[in-house]
Amino acid sequence: MSWYQNRYRRQSTRLKSWDYRRSAAYFVTICTKNRKHYLGDIVDNKMVLSNTGVIADVLWDEIRNYNRCVKLDAYVIMPNHIHGIIILNSNRITNGHINNGLSSKSEQLSSETHKNEYMSEISPKANSLSAIIRSYKSAVTKHANRLGYDNGWQPRFYDHIIKSGRAFNNIRNYIINNPKNWKSDKFGD
Repeated sequence: MSWYQNRYRRQSTRLKSWDYRRSAAYFVTICTKNRKHYLGDIVDNKMVLSNTGVIADVLWDEIRNYNRCVKLDAYVIMPNHIHGIIILNSNRITNGHINNGLSSKSEQLSSETHKNEYMSEISPKANSLSAIIRSYKSAVTKHANRLGYDNGWQPRFYDHIIKSGRAFNNIRNYIINNPKNWKSDKFGD
């Protein structure tokens, strides 16, 4: 960890050489805070969603409606985490502009202060995987809080860039079978 304004700052787990706005399929895992079972429970090898889990489920499907460059594939809501495949197509039109992977004009303008430059550097870029996950987690939290449901997320998420059709199918099968394999899952009890 490094220091920023006398606070610890964790280094990113994202690949430094990869632009996470780039067209690719990503396997994503988002965990709840302290892996608490906010999202439901496994009963008879099937996931039974809590109220927060229902919100998480509905809003996962909504990701594609707010991000035109996103296609969703297999996903599963588990008691304390979510697995999903998010496919980004950066060549699609987003927010009325063609996303060609280049920095936007506002990103190209230099900031007036070191702090603004630093914050700009570490902030997720529009239409990036990090921005999509941040928005999703925020929306679930907002709606769960509004309705008085217990909820919470780990500050980070795990991602894996899927590089082959075989890997894609293996990950899809892992996601689909996750409830049946809950007892042996590394996120399980």
